[in-house]
Amino acid sequence: MNESLKLENQLCFPLYACAKEVVRRYTPLLEPLGLTYTQYIAMMVMWEYKSISIRDMGKLLFLDSGTLTPLLKKMEKAGWIIRQRSGLDERMVIVSITERGEELQEKVAEIPAKMAGCLTLESNEAMQLYTLLHKLMETF
Repeated sequence: MNESLKLENQLCFPLYACAKEVVRRYTPLLEPLGLTYTQYIAMMVMWEYKSISIRDMGKLLFLDSGTLTPLLKKMEKAGWIIRQRSGLDERMVIVSITERGEELQEKVAEIPAKMAGCLTLESNEAMQLYTLLHKLMETF
C-alpha cells in the first residue's frame, strides 16, 4: 500500500476528527440557548463588530454566502440580528446586532471556560496549537 494514503499519515484526519469532536462538545452547552456552533461563532463576530457586511463576516468565518445566508435568516428570526441592504451599495447586505443579541452574550459567557476544561492541553500547548492553526488558516 502507498504509505501516503494511510490514514495515520494524514494531517487532515486529526484536524477533522478534533474539529468534529470540539463542535460535538459545544452542542450541549449551546442547545439550551437555541444556538448551533455556527450561529455561536457568527454571534461572536456580531458581539465584536456590532454591524458588518455579510461578505466581511463570511471572510472572518471562512463561510460562503450559501451557508451564511440561511444561518443569518434563522438568527434574524430568533431576534438576535437584523439584515438590511446598505444605503451606499444596494448589493451589499449589512448585519447588525439587536438588543436581544447583545443579551445573549451574557448567557454564553461561561462557555469558553467550560470548553477549556474539556481539553487536555497545557496552556502553552493550547497557545502553540492556536498559533499553528492560524498560520495554516492564512494559507487558505
